[in-house]
Amino acid sequence: MRRKYKLSVDLNLKENHEGYHTLSKCPSTFGQSLLQKAEHSSLNPSTAPSQNTAALVAKRKQKAMAIAMKPGQQIAMNAFMMYMSGSTLNIFSINTTSSAIVTPLTSIFSVERTFANLDVDTQMAKAIFIGMNLVWLAIGLYKMSSMRLLPTTSADFADAVVWKDMMETTSIPPMI
Repeated sequence: MRRKYKLSVDLNLKENHEGYHTLSKCPSTFGQSLLQKAEHSSLNPSTAPSQNTAALVAKRKQKAMAIAMKPGQQIAMNAFMMYMSGSTLNIFSINTTSSAIVTPLTSIFSVERTFANLDVDTQMAKAIFIGMNLVWLAIGLYKMSSMRLLPTTSADFADAVVWKDMMETTSIPPMI
């Protein structure tokens, strides 16, 4: 639906208006000085690109470190969930434990894709990311071991033990 009345008000002060000189004598507000510096740096292109690229590189490295620390938050949450699920075999504990194993593995295999859009040196961030995921995987494997789903005792390998067949038997008891 179209409006019947078209009304516009220009709130920009021109130099010939009476309030222009009064406002120019007032101290600048909080963000106005930063805005004037930004305008000045855009007018002076000789220093702006080097500062902008350095700031951009720092911001990208900061984002890479934020991505690298993200599994740490998930470690704490999943460790609490695995603690609350107990060590009995039920669907909730199996689901929580399997996600604690599958998710870090998929994250480790997709490290290059995770850090692909950052055009800075991300070797340290990748190492931290892989380390956090390995810690998360170790917690999941420990939970599986405590639920007796991993073969960690000698009784788990009882099928591999070869028992000797007795060649002879006797009915005479041994002398002690």
